[in-house]
Amino acid sequence: MAAAAAVGGGRRRGGRREMRRIEDATSRQVTFSKRRKGLLKKASELSVLCDAEVALLVFSPRGRFFHFASAPDLEDTIDRYISHTEEAAANKKPGELTAHKMKIQAETIATEIGTVEAYTRKMQGEDLESCSLQELNDLEMQLEKSLSSIRLHKAS
Repeated sequence: MAAAAAVGGGRRRGGRREMRRIEDATSRQVTFSKRRKGLLKKASELSVLCDAEVALLVFSPRGRFFHFASAPDLEDTIDRYISHTEEAAANKKPGELTAHKMKIQAETIATEIGTVEAYTRKMQGEDLESCSLQELNDLEMQLEKSLSSIRLHKAS
């Protein structure tokens, strides 16, 4: 996690170093170790100085797990986080749909539009070759109902 964002010793821009991956594996590992220790120390300091509940999870590039928790039990903090995110999701307004939900909704609407367009074409006498006998009978009944309704409206 931290290794990917480590300072790569690149060119300076405006007094800051360009952030990029460190190519040399040994240098990358040394930087990860130092930065990890510093990050864990900062998390501890934030917890003590500000009386904040802090949890930090770090997975090394090799898959080793490092963590810090200011609460006596890291799982309690994780449970609190999960509860908070579930509450936040429940409190979202309908207009705050995620991109994924919006895509699914758009696909559903597109399917419904296609179905309505196909039905409309069939009601107009187009694309009837693909209809079963039952569908043709249903279309005939619907057209007869529509025709009766039109005649009643016309007579009024």
